[in-house]
Amino acid sequence: QVQLVESGGGLVQPGGSLRLSCVASGITLDYYSIGWFRQAPGKEREGVSCISSSDGTTYYADSVKGRFTISRDNAKNTVYLQMNNLKPADTAVYYCAADNGPIWGSMWTDEDEYEYWGQGTQVTVSI
Repeated sequence: QVQLVESGGGLVQPGGSLRLSCVASGITLDYYSIGWFRQAPGKEREGVSCISSSDGTTYYADSVKGRFTISRDNAKNTVYLQMNNLKPADTAVYYCAADNGPIWGSMWTDEDEYEYWGQGTQVTVSI
């Protein structure tokens, strides 16, 4: 049974940092591209970042470039999303998702590319 479990969310003040983790079981992340998505109240889910299985190429939404960093630790079967300089607009439920195979270009924002999804972790940025 495949499971993706996100953790690391919480309440943080603007300008603060959080690191989200996505731990996989039932699959070996080496062969999967992992995306992070988020959904704010009343809004559609959107792609935040992705790391491809092929060569570790990373992708970011324009809104988080320079602030967020995605990385993976295959030995721990875990992907991380380091989020710095957080803004209230980053408030959302964050989900990780896994796609069996490499991802190129704008494919990473297509939710249909991903076979497995986690349950999400809440990130709230507020004073």
